Amino acid sequence: QVQLVESGGGLVQPGGSLRLSCAASGSIWSIYVMGWYRQGPGKPRDLVASITSTGTTIYGDSVKGRFTISRNNAERTIYLQMNSLKPDDTAVYYCNLKSGGGESWGQGTQVTVSS
Repeated sequence: QVQLVESGGGLVQPGGSLRLSCAASGSIWSIYVMGWYRQGPGKPRDLVASITSTGTTIYGDSVKGRFTISRNNAERTIYLQMNSLKPDDTAVYYCNLKSGGGESWGQGTQVTVSS
């Protein structure tokens, strides 16, 4: 059983920055992929960014050049640095972990970009 705890969401003005964190605990395989997905009102849940246990990253097209995903393997934590935020980035952001043991989701953290 894997638990994912997110933090760092909130309200920010357009052009501002936020940093999300996701800490994993429980039984985690040594090879895994962690990432962030988001779901805006009336929209599907889409990939924002992911990172493997060896550091390979993938970004959604809408966030390339603005968001950066990173990880601390020792602490089983990933981060999402979000810069140049836009109103379209408003969504609930979910942490996700995939491994041979299955898939887990966090409870989600709200990010609102508004003036």
